[in-house]
Amino acid sequence: MSILPTPTWRCRSCSALSNTWERHLTPLDPTLFGEIDPPQRLLMGPGPVNAHPRVLRAMSADLLGQFDPEMTGFMNQVMALYRPVFGTWNQWTMLIDGTARAAIEASLVSLVEPGDTVLVVNFGRFGLLLTEILSRLGAKIEQVSAPWGEVVPMDAIAAAIEQFGPKVVATVHGDTSTTMAQPLEGLGALCKAAGAYLYVDACATLGGMEIAADRWGADVVTAGLQKCLGGPSGSAPITISDRAAERIFARRHVEQGIRRADTVDGVGPRIPSNYFDLAMIMDYWSDKRLNHHTEATSMLYAARECARVALGEGLEARFARHRKAGAAMTAGLRAMGLTVFGDDAHRMTNVTGVYIPEGVDGEAIRAMMRDHFEIEIGTAFGPLQGKIWRLGAMGYNAMKHKVLLTLGALEACLKAHGFSLPLGEAVPAALLAWEAAA
Repeated sequence: MSILPTPTWRCRSCSALSNTWERHLTPLDPTLFGEIDPPQRLLMGPGPVNAHPRVLRAMSADLLGQFDPEMTGFMNQVMALYRPVFGTWNQWTMLIDGTARAAIEASLVSLVEPGDTVLVVNFGRFGLLLTEILSRLGAKIEQVSAPWGEVVPMDAIAAAIEQFGPKVVATVHGDTSTTMAQPLEGLGALCKAAGAYLYVDACATLGGMEIAADRWGADVVTAGLQKCLGGPSGSAPITISDRAAERIFARRHVEQGIRRADTVDGVGPRIPSNYFDLAMIMDYWSDKRLNHHTEATSMLYAARECARVALGEGLEARFARHRKAGAAMTAGLRAMGLTVFGDDAHRMTNVTGVYIPEGVDGEAIRAMMRDHFEIEIGTAFGPLQGKIWRLGAMGYNAMKHKVLLTLGALEACLKAHGFSLPLGEAVPAALLAWEAAA
């Protein structure tokens, strides 16, 4: 009597045109049982970047129960640590479980009601993302825009606020798609005078450029860990003003299974997302400890360590390091004879766009840098796709030697692909720029 091997099941879609599934009696690929051992690449694109070793170590700490006093103590520490990082005294400074986009969506779905007029300050791909999310919420969207590579003048924003009378003004601070940083000084005052709330997506700049939520008068600011904070994607810091919190709590409708006897719902319409319901998430982070979801414990450890690293370095010193890295990268690229993209006066300190030289295969250069030097640089989106590379130097990677390694590798790859450039000029130019930058 033969003993047949136990079949190993693997599922896959039958075809792109079919919504059915079929089973295959084919063995699983043996590599699936191997330990994860990714190559040690230097991530010098627009994000994500290499995580700080302290952050990775923190993530390996033991897990705790959701409402263990030690765990809720760590939650309180995170709130305290991120207030100075955001430049705020806001009580509601916490984390949203998910990538940076989770915090964007939580903010907009909780602030904006169907039919509300929202003014989007649009100067790149991530301004367009705000309009995409808002369109799904039934908002009436108005835009004030600038060409990619520029920012929107404050007087144009002021005129649009006066013209449209928005309930919310939504903007990105630093848009990595265009490498531009939108000035925000004074915008909060314009919004408040018009009775509007100001939302800011600071995913790409928190921890690398100054974020002054209170001074700017921003009502909600959100970010991610995977850029200037030097952590992994998966947790999204957020800060919410008392003014915005009042609007959000007016829409509080606690789900039936976790309501308490003393629960008081708001008078406004229910927030249409359960997971992204900021009213319930804020109750979870408050002394009420509403059992809204299970906290992503390891990501909370990571976020806590990101803030500790940033504050331990000193925010002003950290901002200066990013300025130096950006100046060095820009100087090195120009010394190769390359043309830097966008408006110099409003460039982010942590991401630089550079035109791909005519006749050079941009993807072939990126592949050679990855395969021969273990360095990743970024491609581009939309109207800039195939036209520029984006080189980042942020968080744990905003270091002199990493900028120099990247420039040296790019020079070698360009030469190997037949591009004529002044050899040996990029690294010395970058060194000088690093030392000269304030």
